[in-house]
Amino acid sequence: MVVSPDLVYNYSVILSDLGEIKAVAFDIDGTLYHEAKFNRLIFSHFVRHIVFFSHFGLVRKELRKKDFYEDFAGTQTEMMAKRMHCSKEEAAQKLDKIVYSGLKKYFTMLEPCDGAIELIRRLKENGLKIGLLSDFPPEQKGDIWGIKQYCDFCLGSEEIGALKPSSYVFNVLQQKFDVPAENILYIGNNFKYDVLGPKEAGMKAAWFVSSKRLLKGKKAEAADIAFCSYRTLEKTLFGNANNDGNHIEEN
Repeated sequence: MVVSPDLVYNYSVILSDLGEIKAVAFDIDGTLYHEAKFNRLIFSHFVRHIVFFSHFGLVRKELRKKDFYEDFAGTQTEMMAKRMHCSKEEAAQKLDKIVYSGLKKYFTMLEPCDGAIELIRRLKENGLKIGLLSDFPPEQKGDIWGIKQYCDFCLGSEEIGALKPSSYVFNVLQQKFDVPAENILYIGNNFKYDVLGPKEAGMKAAWFVSSKRLLKGKKAEAADIAFCSYRTLEKTLFGNANNDGNHIEEN
């Protein structure tokens, strides 16, 4: 295991296999933008609706316990209605007003992480398939800061019928790419959902974390790559990070 101020990677796993990566999928929330900046933006909105968000968090936690729902939206609405002691219609209205439509404007105030767009563009130019997979509807973020144009597809796991880390979600992702799971690299910021989830499905995983967590925790060792800088990740994937392993070849 190699540790630097902004990158951890496992020589025995990732450097021997990087040339086999044919597709790269990205989580959106907290991965393509910095979660701390978003949390500051929505602070007043969150406080105004703190009781609702408390119920919402518990419902989402419960929803993650099952691999698949025929009617995800309906099930979520029903669970919220029970928790808030209101009708399904009222619960649906609150979900849209507070979460789905209610958060849209804040995403327009965000900028993508430094180097994220450049990495995605370079991956696309080198013939890799690109996908997005988020636990929330991708369309909530508009054109996703210009990233959407480089994507072969954008998936919302809610629309799929399950939340990460459900194996069903990652099976759908693999089918959309139409390449073997071992040829897919998934990049995300949540250890349980974005590292353990894709690893369980046979994919490779890159964990996007703060530099403080990167250097302190043992969890980074479970990922094929743990990083806090997209610039450094790009250098690693394209063979310019002072290593002797194989890497994605430029066309």
